[in-house]
Amino acid sequence: MSVMKTLKKNKVVRSTSSSLNGQNLNPYEVARTQLKQTCDILGINDGTYEMLAKPRRSLVVSVPVKMDDGSLKVFDGYRVQHSTTRGPAKGGIRYHPDVTFDEVKALAMWMTWKCAVVGLPYGGGKGGIRCDPKKMSRGEVERMTRRFVSEILPVIGPYRDIPAPDVNTDAQVMAWIMDTYSTNQGYPVHGVVTGKPLQLGGSLGREAATSRGLFFNMLFALQVLGKPLAGLRIAIQGFGNVGYWFARIAKDADFKIVTASTSGGGIYNPKGLDPEKLQTYYKKNRTLEGCKEGDRISNQELLEVDCDVLAPCALENQITASNAGKVKAFLVVEGANGPTTPDADVILDKKGATVIPDILANSGGVTVSYFEWVQSLQEYFWSEREVNIKLRDIMENAFNAVHQTSQKRKINFRKSAYVVAVSKVLEAHKLRGLNP
Repeated sequence: MSVMKTLKKNKVVRSTSSSLNGQNLNPYEVARTQLKQTCDILGINDGTYEMLAKPRRSLVVSVPVKMDDGSLKVFDGYRVQHSTTRGPAKGGIRYHPDVTFDEVKALAMWMTWKCAVVGLPYGGGKGGIRCDPKKMSRGEVERMTRRFVSEILPVIGPYRDIPAPDVNTDAQVMAWIMDTYSTNQGYPVHGVVTGKPLQLGGSLGREAATSRGLFFNMLFALQVLGKPLAGLRIAIQGFGNVGYWFARIAKDADFKIVTASTSGGGIYNPKGLDPEKLQTYYKKNRTLEGCKEGDRISNQELLEVDCDVLAPCALENQITASNAGKVKAFLVVEGANGPTTPDADVILDKKGATVIPDILANSGGVTVSYFEWVQSLQEYFWSEREVNIKLRDIMENAFNAVHQTSQKRKINFRKSAYVVAVSKVLEAHKLRGLNP
């Protein structure tokens, strides 16, 4: 039975979470399906599966905000801690009009596996507010952030749950979170968040960390696949922090960036694009539409463009059963969380395409967040060179473990990454036991 049939049999409803190509599979059910497939490989019983599948703690809050026009608007906010077995929960906070409770639960679960696969002493957490920050003033976003922190204050902290930036949140938002939390504690607590400004205890190298880790994983994959690096063409979906820095790092290494996009669409130039020019245009216009550096392309067309490497760096559910067969890239490196649906994985496998899954490919961000957390707790800070060297070492060790498991079990990279991650979490559960 196909994954899609399994989802339908279990009466999975489509979530209201939108995606760039309109596919709206419930991300939490996708995450549960991926976990169930892993449990079947490992021979894990149903009771243990349910324990691993359900969040340890979920908090749903109302976030009332006084808007600039004097009106009162109430936003829905979420913070989910999927696991705290291996350490405090860790994960970003996103602001987006399509945030849902199920989406946040899925993202928290994926964070658990992501932290485990690279060996960090964390569990997975995630948060979000259902809002459209692009239609809000800076003051409104700040007031919303501070009120949200006040609501989730009991469940976060440097030894409980450490938020970080995600979609539509950045270092400034983290600074507001840190200040609100610290004000309530009565003293500065730098370790309550990561992704902070350097002046407030942030880490050098954090801004580009997810993309640098993505780049390292791409290089490792190309090496084991025996592919030449010269002339490699990369298509990137999404031009937020991850997409931009990945494009910049790849271009600096003489790779050719042929596409880039935002939610409204993107541009294509087979001769190559300059990330700096795109960033300048994007900062001015908040879109890549109308940019003269290439031809206009939709996000659907981007996924199917002629290229060697495809890097989906936007939202979940982008590569689906309806378009996976049209993907031309031989390598997919997932900069976003959950961009490929389970049925699409099956199709890509049959095509012979290699997918480096999100929990491994984009784990550079949480790895350097861990470095920042350690630095904040110690009040001792590292050079950017030291951060990047440590990042590469961890990425290489994690990639090698996943590759070896893939070879040994004769399974693809996603399944092997999950086997590595779930095995670590399960072992921690066994060692700690149940109390009472």
